[in-house]
Amino acid sequence: MIKQEGNTTNNDLLTRAFRDFDQAATVLQQSYDALTTRLQQMDLELAQTNASLREHLRETEEMRAHVTAILESLDTGVIVADSQDVVVRCNHSTEQLLGVPQAQLQGRHASAVLAEIRKDHGEYPLVLPSGVTIALTQTDLTDESGHLIGKLVLIHDVTRIRQLEDRLQRRNRLEAMGQMVGSIAHEIRNPLGSVELFASMLRKDLRDQPQLRSYAEHISMAVQSMDQLLSNLLVYTRPDCSRRGWHETEVLIREVLTLASHAIPPGSIEVRCQVHPLVPQLWCDGPKMKQVLLNLVLNAVQAMPKGGALTLTACPAASEAPESPAVRITVSDTGTGIPAELQSRVFDPFFTTKDQGTGLGLAIVHALVEAHHGRIDVESSPGHGTSFLITLPRGPMQTASSSVPLVTVSDRPESAREITGVTEEKRYE
Repeated sequence: MIKQEGNTTNNDLLTRAFRDFDQAATVLQQSYDALTTRLQQMDLELAQTNASLREHLRETEEMRAHVTAILESLDTGVIVADSQDVVVRCNHSTEQLLGVPQAQLQGRHASAVLAEIRKDHGEYPLVLPSGVTIALTQTDLTDESGHLIGKLVLIHDVTRIRQLEDRLQRRNRLEAMGQMVGSIAHEIRNPLGSVELFASMLRKDLRDQPQLRSYAEHISMAVQSMDQLLSNLLVYTRPDCSRRGWHETEVLIREVLTLASHAIPPGSIEVRCQVHPLVPQLWCDGPKMKQVLLNLVLNAVQAMPKGGALTLTACPAASEAPESPAVRITVSDTGTGIPAELQSRVFDPFFTTKDQGTGLGLAIVHALVEAHHGRIDVESSPGHGTSFLITLPRGPMQTASSSVPLVTVSDRPESAREITGVTEEKRYE
């Protein structure tokens, strides 16, 4: 009996132990399932976070590439410095304007770079050794709280703006001088007529006195010379280029070179000329354009006393207005060149560096080109030569089409041809 009771007790204990074990296993299974579910949720959240980070990284990379593309496409030079004034970034335009590789700019102090740019320049805007005119602007970079985090330097290429300003100032100056010169010419010409009249009467009265008659002839010659000068002045003040029509470019240049051939030393000056196939004809006043080119050719020859190369070209010009195509005629030499400080005055009337001459040649050239609704510019490097660039409308202007007859002079070959022959109708010193 006692043994049976002991077995029953052991069975109860064993049953209770199995039951406790089953309960513990169930709890453990539930905990495991909960942990597995939580891990799955965490994996899902991690995947979503990673996807969000990758998307953010992609957007950031696209934004960085976009900003870099914008920065590199700017014509304005950009220099970015950190809070320690060290250059951390610059664009390609900076490299082109300053002529310094980006790798050499990065890591330097921005203040040192700016000091080097401004060196030996006492005027503003700054003219770099390359001839480019720039303007500098500086801006501090701050964060949202207003703390300084760096500096931004912008380098603007204002060469074109400066050229337009100089051209406008020159035009205004020449216009004012032209009005003054015209008034003076008329006032002088009236009494000159009386002087010439009395001189001719003296020549008749002194027919039997050759020595005294020669004095009267000298007076007449001086009056005629002065009258020619006054005529040139009036051409400058009121250039007449109304007889415009189509003229073969090559033929016109050949005639100019022929007229100038007496002034070109044979063998010492090489004449080169190239007419572009797209410029077979010029819309101009033929005689007046010959005067323009003849004066430029003769000036070029005089600038090469020891010989050199004279180059004439005619080609399409890069027009600022696509709807108004233009033609560019260039007369270049390899002579002595024009000092930079005198280049802005070469078109001023009475300005000359020659021992002989009135200083009206280039002034009249400028006036005639302007009368053609064109412009003329000069590029010169002392010791290397000078180029005069004439830009003309390719065809008749809209305002002039109704009043100027369309005249076709002759046909023209399609291909460009070299003009190897050397070339005074009317010349102004």
